[in-house]
Amino acid sequence: MINSRLLFVALCLAPLSAGADAPVIEDVTVRQGAGGLTFDVTLSHPDTGWEHYADGWRVLDMAGDELGLRVLLHPHVEEQPFTRSLGGISVPDGATQVQIQARCLVDGWSDQTTIVTLP
Repeated sequence: MINSRLLFVALCLAPLSAGADAPVIEDVTVRQGAGGLTFDVTLSHPDTGWEHYADGWRVLDMAGDELGLRVLLHPHVEEQPFTRSLGGISVPDGATQVQIQARCLVDGWSDQTTIVTLP
């Protein structure tokens, strides 16, 4: 017989584990363009539909200041991983690295960032 207290704890924690997977930055490519840098970011996330999906990523300088934001307007349930681009990004003079941070509709900004060396 299942211990009723153990079952209660498991049922209470189940909703917490459903949103535990943060978006993962799989790859980042940076290219120089006439209007600034373009970032191609490949993300993976266990999107389940409109109620839970990776909904954005941003470029941060090394101090954590936002340089650009790419909003993702729909889930990518059948397209994993997926790549989206953001261009026209200006970085501070002398910067050699930036950070990329991903966001989930349910869980917000990931605690992890990916550091990218600029071309």
